[in-house]
Amino acid sequence: MTTPQALIALTNGRVLTDHGPQDGLVVLVRGERIEAITHADDPRVAHAQAHDLKGRLLLPGFIDVQVNGGGGVLFNAEPTVEALATISAAHRKFGTTGFLPTLITDTAGVMRKALDAVDAAIEQGVPGVLGIHLEGPFLATARKGIHDASLFRLPDADDIAAITRHRRGVVMLTLAVEEVPLDTIRQLSEAGVLVVAGHTAANYAATRAALDAGVCGFTHLYNAMTPLGSREPGVVGAALDDPHSWCGLIVDGHHVHPVALRVAIAAKARGKSVLVTDAMPPVGAASPEYVLNGQTIVARDGICQSDAGVLAGSALDMATGVRNLVNLVGLPLAEASRMASAYPAAWLGLDRTQGRLVAGQRADFAVLDDALVTHETWVGGVRYDV
Repeated sequence: MTTPQALIALTNGRVLTDHGPQDGLVVLVRGERIEAITHADDPRVAHAQAHDLKGRLLLPGFIDVQVNGGGGVLFNAEPTVEALATISAAHRKFGTTGFLPTLITDTAGVMRKALDAVDAAIEQGVPGVLGIHLEGPFLATARKGIHDASLFRLPDADDIAAITRHRRGVVMLTLAVEEVPLDTIRQLSEAGVLVVAGHTAANYAATRAALDAGVCGFTHLYNAMTPLGSREPGVVGAALDDPHSWCGLIVDGHHVHPVALRVAIAAKARGKSVLVTDAMPPVGAASPEYVLNGQTIVARDGICQSDAGVLAGSALDMATGVRNLVNLVGLPLAEASRMASAYPAAWLGLDRTQGRLVAGQRADFAVLDDALVTHETWVGGVRYDV
């Protein structure tokens, strides 16, 4: 692991610019930031500490807005700073440089512990923690998925106060738009919470009204929501029709068929489709097993599901998601990379500092080979071998 004091020159790589991978570029890093993207004849290069990328691809670090766990740890089971450090290290192996730890439906007490743990992790500098994603408990029983519906409820004044209290990072909240009053959605949004629709049985009209009230996106599009129909567009229709909101897509080959992914990406305004993992503890761990809501879940062939066949998150990492966007969906690498970096950064309001390889942005990188397998991850100018 390098230290981020000196000027570092990343050489002999293929740098993924806005125009695709380019040879012959040198990325200069000082401290946490990219100082310049230049060429080998720049005088600064000769005086910098050289780091040879060995001909590999240099991409912006991946940003994942939905991470339930990793490294054998489930955030719900361990809402602590130590657990967040373990989850961060597990996903860092796959090029993830920023993420939202995701707490699925739980008690009010656990939710508050999770909120406080994320604040503390950011204060203590746990690499990559950008905030929190609360997926529940304000969800619809009819579209509960693997969530424990006995814990579903409406937000009360204490919930709203806890969620909207000044936080060190981003707060994203997934809720069922037909269950939560529009005034509450508006209040949360105006307080800076990123309110997202998910696990919802709403029709198109209710979803459209929620968008107008401040909903800014959709959690794992297609899954746990009403589908697009010819006479009733449903949540999916509202999501694809709206030009301003973002849609999270789990690209593991199991949650959504590649054809449905292509349709969504083509229909959605460019820049609004975002790769997410919905990752569970098996990512970056030796064991494929974990316990969720009292059930032992085993990841088999990359699929996490209960004995009843209900999908229970995923075993997906971001590097595999990018590969799948290229190989299964057929996207160019540059667009797949943007779905994993620039677009989620924009969703989180962090695009001025993260998500692209340009001077002034954070030195967050994923170094991949031609098979799109991660070899190095840089977070804030600090290199981690994987």
